[in-house]
Amino acid sequence: MFTGIVEELGSVRDCRRVGDGYALSIDCATVLEGTALGDSIAVNGVCLTVTELDSKGFVTGLAPETRKRTNLESLVNGSKVNLERSVTPTTRMGGHFVQGHVDATGTIREFRRDEDALWVTIAAPAELMRYIVTKGYITLDGTSLTVVDVGDDWFSVTLVAYTQAHIVMPGKSVGEGVNIEVDVLGKYVERLIQQGVAVAHGGSGARSGARSTARSGTSASAITPEFLKENGYD
Repeated sequence: MFTGIVEELGSVRDCRRVGDGYALSIDCATVLEGTALGDSIAVNGVCLTVTELDSKGFVTGLAPETRKRTNLESLVNGSKVNLERSVTPTTRMGGHFVQGHVDATGTIREFRRDEDALWVTIAAPAELMRYIVTKGYITLDGTSLTVVDVGDDWFSVTLVAYTQAHIVMPGKSVGEGVNIEVDVLGKYVERLIQQGVAVAHGGSGARSGARSTARSGTSASAITPEFLKENGYD
């Protein structure tokens, strides 16, 4: 578990093939403090396990699923990455609950200056947009941010001057990819609503929910307040 508050900008030492996988080596300093083999470190928002440690940094493995869902495979020697150690019981929760489980990658559509702030517009996959709401949380490359505006296939965030100086986003270009993790609470709420619909239709479990919504002609993603009221959820 992480907070989305970046502790340090690390630098990629190399990304090399090891057997059937890849090993990512990162030079850093701050996140080495108290870190041991097997610990978790978020690299651009991806929860990775430390497999090697030395005085200059650490090494972690990249599984096929990780490479498929994230932008880590595009890293080259010298690339900057956002780093954050996993939380402890005494960690300040300055951001929000971040799992380090990237849902998908988005694309930077626009940068726009507003005095010393920087607005960033991100094009996101359609399947994620239902979880992204105005003033809600979003994690981009491991950075906890607040959503400002939302469109059909995009959303925007704004970075204050301090944040700009401590994360990788401002150094990117339009068209580059970003790792997106939506707020997990939205997923749980959706799942609970799906289960509630299943019960309302006399079913139980995910399979019954799927059958029930199919019988009613309503998909889980089309659940509305009107639909819930019609089915006894006042």
